[in-house]
Amino acid sequence: MPPGYFPIFIFLALAFVFPIAALLVAKLVRPDTPSLTKLEAYECGIKAASNSRGRYTVRFYIIAILFVIFDVETIFLYPWAVRYRQFGWFGVGEIAVFLAILIAGYLWAWKKGALEWV
Repeated sequence: MPPGYFPIFIFLALAFVFPIAALLVAKLVRPDTPSLTKLEAYECGIKAASNSRGRYTVRFYIIAILFVIFDVETIFLYPWAVRYRQFGWFGVGEIAVFLAILIAGYLWAWKKGALEWV
């Protein structure tokens, strides 16, 4: 075995041992006093009204995906704003096209009724 692999094996051994040791130490140190309140799903004092595994409407997922898409696209504005002066008018044109596509997608989703909660 080449001697260059020895530090890698030490690292792998530590990567396996450390989480197991941390969990064992945490189990030994923590207080173990279960009660009815602690074993409930929520500790806010209000009993759960129904099963938490209920189905959600597809509209919820559509809103979530649209939020992620538009949020991630607007994050791309930050690097452009940092280098605004270096890009010149070409950069202004590029960001105008980018925002036009973003606004067109938003208007399309609005027209399709994807943003309605009713």
